[in-house]
Amino acid sequence: MLNMYNPYGLNNAYLPFHCGKKPVYSPAYPYMGYGMDQFCSPYQSLSHYPFSAPGQQYMPAGGCGCDRPVIQDYGPAPFVMDIEETAMLNNTFRTALWTGKHLQVTLMSIRPGEDIGLEIHPELDQFIRIENGHGIVMMGDTKDRLDFRRHVNDDYIIIIPAGKWHNLINTGHEPIKLYSIYAPPEHPHGTVHQTKADAEAAGHHH
Repeated sequence: MLNMYNPYGLNNAYLPFHCGKKPVYSPAYPYMGYGMDQFCSPYQSLSHYPFSAPGQQYMPAGGCGCDRPVIQDYGPAPFVMDIEETAMLNNTFRTALWTGKHLQVTLMSIRPGEDIGLEIHPELDQFIRIENGHGIVMMGDTKDRLDFRRHVNDDYIIIIPAGKWHNLINTGHEPIKLYSIYAPPEHPHGTVHQTKADAEAAGHHH
């Protein structure tokens, strides 16, 4: 096994993770996750450690860190997570996962027959990756002329330049699960919209 220097004084930089889960790094737990029985991860509870971060919520551990990750806004701290798994677990219309000064990551779950809403972002670019589901993405220079149309499904990405009207419609029989990156951020830190109606009430579509 390759030994490398790391700033935490632990010799092995490459050690097996419990249950095949990749640990999430957080500065609140700088010494966890490197060859210890417990690691810093939203897959388990660290409430019994004296240096638990105020405001951080973790689900109870099942003994080896196999619980589902907590979906909440972890920005602007350094952060690592299995984005595909987390996007698949999300059941809200929109939840902010990480909000920083210059970009934001959100998760979305779009029901069959639902869309994310026709909208334009004049000052930001947007990246979308679809992890599950089928749909049609439409873009155009005006809201009544969306002449760019493509069918999209698992593993497709969508790039939406600033100033383009756009929408994504779920044409399949299961929810579209996706994550979206806004640069700069579009929604307030900690945004959670359980349904599209909640998003519309808050004055945001996607």
